[in-house]
This record gives sequence, C-alpha cells and structure tokens, in this order.
Amino acid sequence: MKIKELCMDERPREKMMQKGADSLSNAELLAILLRTGTGKMNVIDVARELLKSAGGKLNGVADMALERLCEIEGIGPGKAVTLAAAFELGRRAASEPIVESRTAISSPKIVFRAMLPIMRGLDHEECWVLYLNRANYMIAREKISSGGIDSTTLDSRAIAIKALEKRASGIVITHNHPSGSAIPGTADINATKQLEMTLKTCGISLIDHVIIAEDSYYSFADEEVVKC
Repeated sequence: MKIKELCMDERPREKMMQKGADSLSNAELLAILLRTGTGKMNVIDVARELLKSAGGKLNGVADMALERLCEIEGIGPGKAVTLAAAFELGRRAASEPIVESRTAISSPKIVFRAMLPIMRGLDHEECWVLYLNRANYMIAREKISSGGIDSTTLDSRAIAIKALEKRASGIVITHNHPSGSAIPGTADINATKQLEMTLKTCGISLIDHVIIAEDSYYSFADEEVVKC
C-alpha cells in the first residue's frame, strides 16, 4: 500500500505533527528520514526492512557503514548519508557537555540513565568523568579516554587536575563494558582505589564509579568499593 493510500493519522509525518514524535514507532521515524519508498514498497516497508537487516535494533542501523546501507533496497547514497547524519547528530547531542544539570547526581541509576545513550552499543571502552559541585549537581562532563574492548586507562593525576580546574567538589567516573557484564575486573578495582586516594589528597571526593554494560550497571559506591 502506498503512503498516499494510508489514513492521514497513519502517515508518519502527519502522525508526528498531530501526536508528537514519541507516538511513532522506530520504523515510522526512520521512514520520515527516508522520505520515499520504491515501486514495490512504501517508505514504511523500506524502513522495516532496514530495521530487520539490523536485527531490529536502532543501534544496529546506527553502526551500519554507508556501503551496507546502500545495499538495502530503496536506500541509495543520499538516503544513507541522511541516516548516518541523523544518528551522528544524536550521538553528539547526547555527549554535549552539560552546564548545571537540574538533576542532582544522587544515585548510580541517575548516572546510568544519563550515560546510557552515549555508551549503549559501543564496541570499545570509553571512560567519562562527571564533575559535580557541593550539592552534587553536574557542572561538566567529558570523555577522558577511549580504548580497546578490554582496557580503559584512568590517569588519576590528570583527572584530579581537571577537577581542580573546574572547581569540582566531587566526581563520578563511568565507563562501559562491551562484553555485556558490568562486574568490575581487578584492573577496574585497583585503578578506582588509586584514583580515590589521589583525589583525596586534593580535597575532592570520588562519589562513585559506575560501570555500564548494555542495560545493567555496577556501582562501586553501592558495593562499598569506594567510600562516599
């Protein structure tokens, strides 16, 4: 069925205008970016095929190379570039520094929710620092390292210097485990304890170290590996 033959409230653009973006399925949102279908499939069908080829996950679509996108029927170079640009904008928006977040970092769950959009689907480890004021409100956030699947380096001295420069009273460290298990390894534990000692000499608190793995997390503070 062609898009023009659908009811007005079933067409992705019209549905979004009337009910908002959150009322649309993933396929419908992708269809808006794709704009047109083929002689055999309407644009929603093309979007569904795209999702199917990515295992039904948006992360799979986001990770597709332009060449792979172009292999899907109904998607040429122009549409492939549009999709890649949209996902890249989403990644950049999620990783933009935050100045004075309105939510205090009062639990590892808040850290998890804030960082999951950035870390979900990564095939390598990244380590981020959240700099907090005395009331535990975030004053800045930045990536400090990016490495292979098995290692992320914590430079305790460099982190302490940056925290002092930002006049942070405390920090939260967070990194991902692409393996899918959030349980810390020996290297994670040793590096965290070393960072805690270094920060303590500067009068800065290590509030927590949160490891994120897909849809789960591990909190060093909850497990009392660090003293808050």
